[in-house]
Amino acid sequence: MRLLHTSDWHLGRSFHRVSMLEAQAAFIGHLVATVREHDVEAVVVSGDVYDRAVPPLAAVELFDDALHRLAALGVPTVMISGNHDSARRLGVGAGLIDRAGIHLRTEPAACATPVVLADAHGDVAFYGLPYLEPALVKDHFGVEKAGHEAVLAAAMERIRADLATRAPGTRSVVLAHAFVTGGEASDSERDITVGGVAAVPAGVFDGVDYAALGHLHGCQTITERVRYSGSPLPYSFSEADHHKSMWLVDLDADGRVTAERVGCPVPRPLARIRGTLEELLADPGLARHQDAWVEATLTDPVRPADPMARLTERFPHALSLVFDPERAPGDPDVSYARRLADRSDQQIAEDFVAHVRGAGPDAHERTVLREAFDAVRADEAEREVAR
Repeated sequence: MRLLHTSDWHLGRSFHRVSMLEAQAAFIGHLVATVREHDVEAVVVSGDVYDRAVPPLAAVELFDDALHRLAALGVPTVMISGNHDSARRLGVGAGLIDRAGIHLRTEPAACATPVVLADAHGDVAFYGLPYLEPALVKDHFGVEKAGHEAVLAAAMERIRADLATRAPGTRSVVLAHAFVTGGEASDSERDITVGGVAAVPAGVFDGVDYAALGHLHGCQTITERVRYSGSPLPYSFSEADHHKSMWLVDLDADGRVTAERVGCPVPRPLARIRGTLEELLADPGLARHQDAWVEATLTDPVRPADPMARLTERFPHALSLVFDPERAPGDPDVSYARRLADRSDQQIAEDFVAHVRGAGPDAHERTVLREAFDAVRADEAEREVAR
């Protein structure tokens, strides 16, 4: 069976105030064309269909158009909700839409009830495992401590148990939205850290033929059977080196996997440039970036006048300006943003305690801080569900 694996559409999201709706519509057209041209037998969409729980009307209309076009192809589509989606909203009308061959899986309780499709070699069971917020689903899955690994492992136990009841030779595909160990993150993903741990081991998905992952925006292979498709469009300058694509996956009669990447159309290349303002304006080597969306990091020791206005004269699509003045080693005047770079909320809070008190938190205090952050994330998730 030939699958097309995609995820993280983030319909309704902009890129540094630039609307991406037209580019997202172009991607949907590309997706439909790919399904038709490559004789795809099933499409899997691994979460974050929308960018937020209450998407703008234009994003909903684009999603509606995508559903109609996929249904018109007569090719089944299996889709799960991600951490950006409102599972309840995305799942409205799922039973009715199911009749058109669009299978929305947004309920954790239904994770072990597969969509069963068949090809010349027999059945393929597709299990939709939507984003699982540990604090909200731990009781349902009977785990004592809220954590991503615990709830995903419990859900996968149910999936493997159901798969064991199926006819011998039944192949299996799991759609999941999670941060798996070994995956490379970008600045675009919303933090899903719980209990101080965001990542889960790839071994959680043992026992299935293919795990189609969503959440991380870079296309990547964790194992031959566990892959991220990545987002079809860039949503931060940290994705400047990404090659946006989908996975075209062939699942043979014995469940062996072969996969190739199918590139996605990107409206404009991304470029990150660095130097003093005068260097950026004069360097002939940067001429190739004049049509790109540009993030410029200025290293001038003193902030120059009207830097963005001057930059856009040469780089008309410059969108982001970062100041990182070059200073002598040991200079204490380092920007606040630079001091916080690559530090988690937990680490920042612990640094604040050390700054105020003169000593960092002890083990008990670190646990209290971690539980406080987890409670805030759970509260945010509950508010999104209630919207």
